[in-house]
Amino acid sequence: MALYNPADKNWTLIEGWVSISANIVLFCLKLWVGLITGSVALMADAYHTLTDSLSSAIVIFSGWLSRKPADDKHPFGHGRSDLISSVFIGVLLALIGFKFLFKSVEQIRSGVGVEYGTAAIVVIVMSILVKESMAQFAFWAARKNNNPILKADGWHHRTDALSSIIVLAGILCSSFATWIDGALGIAVTLLIFYASWEILNDSVSRLIGETPDRDLMKQIDVIIDEIGLDVQPHHFHLHRYGDHIELTFHLTMDAGMTLEEAHEKAHLIEHKLRDQLGIEATIHMEPDGHR
Repeated sequence: MALYNPADKNWTLIEGWVSISANIVLFCLKLWVGLITGSVALMADAYHTLTDSLSSAIVIFSGWLSRKPADDKHPFGHGRSDLISSVFIGVLLALIGFKFLFKSVEQIRSGVGVEYGTAAIVVIVMSILVKESMAQFAFWAARKNNNPILKADGWHHRTDALSSIIVLAGILCSSFATWIDGALGIAVTLLIFYASWEILNDSVSRLIGETPDRDLMKQIDVIIDEIGLDVQPHHFHLHRYGDHIELTFHLTMDAGMTLEEAHEKAHLIEHKLRDQLGIEATIHMEPDGHR
């Protein structure tokens, strides 16, 4: 399991500023083309890009907030601001999707076609290339430090690139039917809803609390085996707070062991987990036969 790397926190701020700058430029270009052509799909795509700037502003804010040290009111730090921001982006995407859906249905019912022109094709192709590059950068940065807000922002970029691909396909086929523009809007909406679900599902799961994955369990077993202790760990619970990770679990020990001996063994395991995995562990000790 990849753990949050505090040394890479600056990637959150870098990705955020790059995203804001590029999205503002793309928004202006898409909106300009949408206004001169009257395309609902292009204007909706433009505002979808603008919301990327908003989400990136949230990325920057959460990156700043998560770096604040722990205090009396927040003993585990402020790392979960990343997850809260991810939930906000997921809800924002869903709201945007509903707006696009209504506008697209209106376009289809109007029966009026759209003439896009060369400018629309150039702007959409540019948007696809830029947005997918930004998505790849966000995903790469997310993998470096396992930051969910960067992953969420990467999905936001990718849905914008995918929606632009759909719009481009529609532009090339627009001469065959007047309802193409509205249909494109609906297709974009489905992509937005999917991205919203992916972001919310991942972030809410982490906020509630996770079961450690198999890779982490194997790492813990290796550490215990290296120490050479005859104990059986079980009942694991993992909680993430950005770069601060809390792990609680039980250890079954020999019932004849003294309290001091049991404490020394548990303390040694906690020390190893902190040094090797960067995890703060709390261990509950149990005598053999009382599991």
